[in-house]
Amino acid sequence: MNSAVWAQLLSVSLWAILVLYGVASLWWLIQVFILSYGWQDADQTEIGLDNIQVRVLTIAAEETVQLTVNSIPAEITDPLVIAEEDIDITGADVHVVPDAFDCAAQRKGRAIEWARQRIPCEKEYVLYLDEDTLLSGFSGLPAADIIQLSEHPLRTRSRLTYVCEIFRIGFQFEQRAFHRVAYPAYAWGGAVAVRHELEQQVTWNVPSITEDTTFIWRAAAYTNIDYRLTTVKAQNQEPPTITSLIKQRRRWVSGTIQDRDLLPRRYQPIIFSRIVIWALSPVIPLFGVTIFVFPEAIPSSSTYLLLSVLLFGIVFLYMIFGLIEYRKYPEEWWAYLIATPLAVLVHSLGALWGIIRPVDDFEVTQKTTAVDSDTLKERNPELSDGEFGHENEEETASDEN
Repeated sequence: MNSAVWAQLLSVSLWAILVLYGVASLWWLIQVFILSYGWQDADQTEIGLDNIQVRVLTIAAEETVQLTVNSIPAEITDPLVIAEEDIDITGADVHVVPDAFDCAAQRKGRAIEWARQRIPCEKEYVLYLDEDTLLSGFSGLPAADIIQLSEHPLRTRSRLTYVCEIFRIGFQFEQRAFHRVAYPAYAWGGAVAVRHELEQQVTWNVPSITEDTTFIWRAAAYTNIDYRLTTVKAQNQEPPTITSLIKQRRRWVSGTIQDRDLLPRRYQPIIFSRIVIWALSPVIPLFGVTIFVFPEAIPSSSTYLLLSVLLFGIVFLYMIFGLIEYRKYPEEWWAYLIATPLAVLVHSLGALWGIIRPVDDFEVTQKTTAVDSDTLKERNPELSDGEFGHENEEETASDEN
């Protein structure tokens, strides 16, 4: 194959990747600026706290779970902890998943399925929380089939993973459009509520390493679900290290790839475009630099360079949206914007890894147990004094005694 043919193949490949990335970026912009209209219109507290059963999921992270239980509003008098080992939690009943329990679901999904089968629920909704999910300002739910609480990762150990999480939360502004699509692209299982009747019909009893997203896709296939994103922010811990963050992203992408057949064909390109925009974000500027240095490598190189610069600029928009969501002071923005390319690279490595070498199992992301509420507030100034629910009431009571 001569050099002219190689050059033509290179040109076609570069343009194909750029167009694919551009289409994915355009779909994100449409979701955020057009389809998100009306996402807050539903009554955010139509379902009162007395009609919600809270289930906290853990392996055996006693200290972390205790903080989470402390953050649950006192009006919810019977929170449950679903654990793999027996732990002592104040203010909640602990249920241990038996080793002998067998089902198709795995890991966290197995625990959820056991709880669905064995724990009675007289409430209309079940709210599932990860072991490190702190509720803030939670006073009810909108009346929908599946309700996603907004995610707000807290800084615990690594500054860089915290920056990556702010970047991701900015990208997740697309969730505001999910109430307008039949199949939401994903769910965040760290704080998701489901109508108990729907849960009983759909179940969690399928093999998946992304059980939250798989459930929402299967529910959408079962019936015309009503999805809502709440304004309530559920605060969870960032991955403590870069390695754990990359492995976490690898699992997310792997699960999405493995379960994509649950989606109708018309939705598969949407999911594919999300993976593309996730994995290829760091590649686009590299292509642009290559074309700038070797303009003869591709026809219309100036147009390609301009488009690549514009498309890569969208990643800074993700970061800006994340900074707005976190209510960072504008005078701090410059530091986060400078760090954006590094955040993009780290955020994308796991996605690339998941595409190249998908996994069908995963390591549990370790949580920091040595971080108490005072430390969280110190590291996350955006937290208010009332973020930890009736934990503060218990502290006040002990002071008075």
